[in-house]
Amino acid sequence: MYNRLVPLILAVALFMENMDSTVIATSLAAIAHDIGSEPIALKLALTAYLVALAIFIPISAWMADRWGARNVFRVAIVIFVLGSISCAISNSLLTFVGSRFLQGFGGALMTPVARLVLVRVTPRNHLVDAMAWLSIPGLIGPIVGPPIGGFITTYASWHWIFLINVPIGIIGIALVSWLLPDWTRNEPRRMDFLGFFLCGTAFAGWVFGISVMTLPALPIGFGIGALIVGTIAWALYLPHARRTEYPLLDLKLFRFPLFRMSVVAGTFFRLGTGAMPFLFPLMLQLAFGLTPFQSGAITFASAVGAFGAKFVAEPILERLGFRLTLVIATFVTVLGVVAMGLYTPQTPLPLMMTLLVITGFFQSMFWTSTNAFTFADIDDKNAGQATAISQVAIQLSLAFGVALGGGVLEGVRLLHGGGEPLLGDFHIAFYVIAAVAMISTALFMRLPRTAGRHLTGHGHVLETPAE
Repeated sequence: MYNRLVPLILAVALFMENMDSTVIATSLAAIAHDIGSEPIALKLALTAYLVALAIFIPISAWMADRWGARNVFRVAIVIFVLGSISCAISNSLLTFVGSRFLQGFGGALMTPVARLVLVRVTPRNHLVDAMAWLSIPGLIGPIVGPPIGGFITTYASWHWIFLINVPIGIIGIALVSWLLPDWTRNEPRRMDFLGFFLCGTAFAGWVFGISVMTLPALPIGFGIGALIVGTIAWALYLPHARRTEYPLLDLKLFRFPLFRMSVVAGTFFRLGTGAMPFLFPLMLQLAFGLTPFQSGAITFASAVGAFGAKFVAEPILERLGFRLTLVIATFVTVLGVVAMGLYTPQTPLPLMMTLLVITGFFQSMFWTSTNAFTFADIDDKNAGQATAISQVAIQLSLAFGVALGGGVLEGVRLLHGGGEPLLGDFHIAFYVIAAVAMISTALFMRLPRTAGRHLTGHGHVLETPAE
């Protein structure tokens, strides 16, 4: 029987994690001053968090099968809270970066395990509604994080950015223990330690490399070297995965056509839209002359649209199906990105915020749809692997999406001699990322009309390809 409290409990914990991953962006200067560092060096803390996600997400499925998803989720919250306390009491760059890495370890287990919990306890015809709630933290957290961080830092102390997670985490652990079922888990597979080393090296190298190149806290040579090491590690993992009975990430799951389409098309969409939360507020501040708080208040309109989509996602998918919903959602979101490339300081604020609400609505529809559609032709036995692979793809595509948007902006800026980016530089960056995101629309158009029908209650057969 479907319990609506399950996705709500998981969503609260994930909101804490998603907001905290961006909340420190507006507080770096204050934190750096207190711990005796420089803001540019403190950007290593952002990178440390992303690297921890990249390393530990692949082992989430194995841990859930080994110790139970509910237990792992509770431990993930504990680790995240301990990392938060450690961040608040840090007194040096080294301890703060290490504390953010610890937070990232907890966050790496929270999101994939939460999705795995929902897949295993939710009937497939209710999965859309459950995933709709779970997608909200990922959309709203990065939007509200910077203005909340700025507000807390300005009117209280940056320490409360992290300490506020303590009561939230305690409540989350209590609710998980009280209301989440303890279901029978899969028999754990043997741990692929070599695969863990190679995957961890590959993903950490890519994320660290691209972060260093877009957040220049270290010389760019470190970034290039990390990208090369990561690519070599991945090249070694591919033959290892083929000859290993139970690889850490079982790439054979890409034989499932709907899963493959969800990951590939979704990657192009996130590559194109991943830079939006970074580029748009930056344009409002540098080209429009707004304060961080003013830009945050404007971008919050996207969160309103995202939240509203939750209440209509299921009936829309029942009416239109996954193919048409995904085509419309990605196409309208792309139009919203193009619109950002047309905004000027003279654009009426009501018009801008209306378009942001619409863009947030359809972007939320994409996330809700793909979160469920990922499991359209995946059975429960492979749900853990599907979760790990899709989460790795999400994190990598978002990281590279920020790099793409920032790289285009930097390239165009250098073409006219450097200095602060001009309004036209931002416009070109939005056009480029919109073109990349549009590829996802073309790919989703190739889906069968009935794809994923059983997830909305209209079908009952889960077809899988032959072994």
